[in-house]
Amino acid sequence: MRLTVVGCAGSYPGPGSAASCYLVEAPDGHGGTTRVVLDLGSGALGPLQHHLDPRDLDAVLLSHLHADHCLDLMGLYVLQRHHPGGSTGRRVPVHGPAGTAARLARGYDLVAPADMSAELDVQEWSPRTGVQVGSLRVTPFPVRHPVEAYALRVVWTDPAGQDHALVYSGDTDTCEGLDEAAAGADLLLCEAAFVEGRDEARGIHLTGRRAGEVAAAAGADLLVLTHVPAWNPPGVAAQEAAEVFLGRTVTAEPGAVHEVVHGG
Repeated sequence: MRLTVVGCAGSYPGPGSAASCYLVEAPDGHGGTTRVVLDLGSGALGPLQHHLDPRDLDAVLLSHLHADHCLDLMGLYVLQRHHPGGSTGRRVPVHGPAGTAARLARGYDLVAPADMSAELDVQEWSPRTGVQVGSLRVTPFPVRHPVEAYALRVVWTDPAGQDHALVYSGDTDTCEGLDEAAAGADLLLCEAAFVEGRDEARGIHLTGRRAGEVAAAAGADLLVLTHVPAWNPPGVAAQEAAEVFLGRTVTAEPGAVHEVVHGG
């Protein structure tokens, strides 16, 4: 299983990165590849096209409905509906929180009964209930954010029967759901938007230190810090995480590729 960072800027697109979007690819066991994105935030549809035709995605998996995590679904709708090459003959599956379909229609200013159902197959998460997307098993865990939000645990089973787990925090503060999702992660893709000593509000985001504590408690093999706003000092999240997590830590960068290797 492979993770490609498409966009990793926190809260809004930065000068060098789109907002949250992460491409996950894994063999499907039949000579093909399952391809999904975790979030499709503002500015992400452009760089995503360097990797594939977005209309060919097996699913878009939304952690929550803030614009920096879902806004570019408006563009995917346009690709589906108006591409001069015609329809692909399939709707792109979209999994998200309650109200996702209405939120997307409102974002494009569609007036009921008009919606995006001919282009996007929207399904709502059921907490802690896994869904199968090709060769990937995806389970949403409720997390702590001002809106309905989920951490996503993505598991691929290789031909030898070994599970490989990628866990995406979405946006969250520390909470039971994040700990559940992260347990035993081979790769923990974890937000670190806040800075220790500067951002005192709780129930919104993690700091690098708190992300490191989650990774340490989970026994994660690799911590990839993401969702860092452009206004944060470079490297501060990784410095904080290293104080409490002794495993491998990197900061997400657009275009970076990480192999999700069990025990690696």
